[in-house]
Formats: sequence, C-alpha cells, structure tokens
Amino acid sequence: MIRPTGPITLLLSLAALPGLAAQPAPPLGAPPMSTGPEALITVGSEAGFDRWVEGFRPRALARGISEKLFERAFRGVTYDPYVVEKDRNQGEFVKPIWEYLDKAVSDERVANGRKALKKYARLLKQIEAAYGVEKEIVVAVWGLESSYGANRGNLPLIQSLATLAYDGRRGSFFESQLIAALKIIQAGNVAPSDMTGSWAGAMGHTQFIPTSYLAFAVDFTGDGKRDIWSDDPSDALASTAAYLAKSGWRKGARWGAEVRLPSDFNVDLTGDGVKKSAADWAALGVRDMDGKVVKEGGSASILLPAGARGAAFMIFPNFRAIERYNAADAYVIAVGHLADRLKGGAPIQAPWPREDRALTLPERVELQERLIKAGFDTGGADGKVGPKTIAAVKAFQRAIGMIPDGYASLDILKRLRG
Repeated sequence: MIRPTGPITLLLSLAALPGLAAQPAPPLGAPPMSTGPEALITVGSEAGFDRWVEGFRPRALARGISEKLFERAFRGVTYDPYVVEKDRNQGEFVKPIWEYLDKAVSDERVANGRKALKKYARLLKQIEAAYGVEKEIVVAVWGLESSYGANRGNLPLIQSLATLAYDGRRGSFFESQLIAALKIIQAGNVAPSDMTGSWAGAMGHTQFIPTSYLAFAVDFTGDGKRDIWSDDPSDALASTAAYLAKSGWRKGARWGAEVRLPSDFNVDLTGDGVKKSAADWAALGVRDMDGKVVKEGGSASILLPAGARGAAFMIFPNFRAIERYNAADAYVIAVGHLADRLKGGAPIQAPWPREDRALTLPERVELQERLIKAGFDTGGADGKVGPKTIAAVKAFQRAIGMIPDGYASLDILKRLRG
C-alpha cells in the first residue's frame, strides 16, 4: 500500500516477490547470516529481530529520536510473521480494472459516501474553503482508503514497520518509515499504543504513510495534534485535501471523463505522451458519453486502461494530482469516478472485456522475455507493466497487424508463444 510519493499504493500491479519458502537476503541493519554456533539467529527469527532492533537503536538516535522515546515505542514490540507473509504474497495476481471498479465504486459505497457528505457537510465545506479541493474528491479518497473510516487498520504500526525493515523486501524504505513514525510519536501527535494501521504501515482514515504524514498532515481542529487515527475524521480529511492541493489540484477543473472514440481513431494517440486540448480532441471526433464536446479542463490525454475493447477516458491535470496520492491508474479512475457518482453522475457506460483475465506475475515476466526475444525492448523482465512494456506491446501489435493499444493481455502472450 505504499509508494514514496504518496500515502499509499494500491495492490494492483506490484513487482515479483519471493515465495514463503525462500530465504530473503538480510535488509539494511539485519544481522549477518552465520554458519557457526550462531546459525540459529538468522533473518526471520525473534532472536534475529531483537538483534536488529539493537542495531537500529543508534541509527534512530542519530536521527533525533530520544533514548527514552525509543524505549517507550519499542516496549512489547516483537517480530510479526503475519506482516512478512502479507508482504511476500502481494504480487502474484493482478486484479483487472473492471473487477476493482465493481467493488471500489459499488452502489453501497456510493450510498455510504452520500451519507458521509451529508453527515460531515459543515466540516467538508470548511475544508474545501481552506484548501480548494472539492468535498466529493476528499470523500472519495476516504471511501477508497478506509470505507469512510470503517477499516482504518488495527495493527501496531511500530511493530509492523520494524518487522518489514528487518525482514522485508525493502528494508531501507521501511526503516525510513519507521524513523518517521517515531518522530510522529515524539512530537506528541499520538501514543505508541494508539498508532495503528495496515500491515504495510498506512495509517488513519485516509491511509497516510509516516513520511507523507510528516510532509502533509495538518491540525485542522486546532488541538495541537495532527490526529488522523481517532473517530473524528477532521484532521484526516483536511490532511488529504492539503496533500491534493500541494500536488497541484485545480478547484473547479475536472479529473477526467469517460469518452467515446470514433471508429477510425488512431490509438497511437493514446497514453501520457500525447496531450491536446479538449477542443483539439473534439476535432478528432472524441465526444463525451452523451455525444457532446468534452468541457475544457486543461491539457488532456486519452487513456485506455483495458485496451481498445474497454472504456476510454480523457484525463486532465487533476488526474495527476490524484496520482500523487496513488500511482495506479485504476485507483485514480476509481477516486474520480466515485466523486462523480457522489455528485449524481452515471456509472461507466462502456463495456469491459470481462472474458479476459489478468496475467499472473510469471506470465507478465514471460511476456516481457518473449517481447525482448522478438526484438521489442521492455527495459527488463521484472513483471511490471510500465511505459516501456506498453510501448513494446504496441510495436509488436503493429508488426502483426493488430490495433496497437498497448494492452498486455493473455491474447498477446499467446500470440508471442505461437
């Protein structure tokens, strides 16, 4: 759920992870593997974790954490195998965007969001006035992150972060989050026992990671604490608005819109690399779902998240502001679409290729390997379908006479195999 530039990262397209039986290499600060009598003290053990904590102590103190606070925060903290298991089993399968949106923007979530808008109308009006971010967008993020506060996470954060710093894939990253979490406690914002969150270290109503909390969280209630954990969502919702505002949100502008493309539309014009005004897109035949010209919202691109057989979206700069919160296109579309539904907008109208299934991690790696072998550079075979892989898929599609939409599907893999 974490990315360095935003509070959280949606588990839609993550990199390869080792299996549970694999022995990971010691992360930063972990005790070295031993071949002698100390061989039982290895990564993945309580004794190894205790040694790691003692090795981490001077690094924390060097970053300004007091000895007293360190003792207080780590009192009762133990190695948590559950957290490691969750971390190592994220990336095998990727959920298709339509399955994700079915849940993320369900009728129940829309109805609950409208209730939240009504219940917190005064607070949300104040937040919108202070930060210039529409209340529906703030509530949509809240709905996606914790179902409007119902699922904030109840794991002890120091224990989760320390476990991942010691025995996770990204020890250095999680150690930086652990230092930030200790700073949050040291500043008096929350007691260690009340600092709870997800297994991956995301906290509160809108799931901030600790470094993002330090950078963007605000004390909207004026009580001297930036409290994103309590039942009162005031600070959490204001912090979310502050984050989006600092990420470039433009009040009154759209995040995007579902659009219809003409039958002769050049799909090479899709993707982040091509930007035009809404008027220019209209000149190429692009219309909204009612057949009208899309209203201006700044420099726009056309996005095909499920290829040419799925829905198409015209996305504006506000899309990028939400993307700073979470980089997954599916997440950004879900937030924007949920916000539109909260305003009374219609569901997504275009059909999805629901007969398709997402590629597994080994299949994504194989796809990249076969593309490289066929002469189409993907920049590596790590299972991450990024811009280079999409460009390689497009090139392959052109070469065999397909519509070059860049969609890394099972069909493309089968064609590469054949």
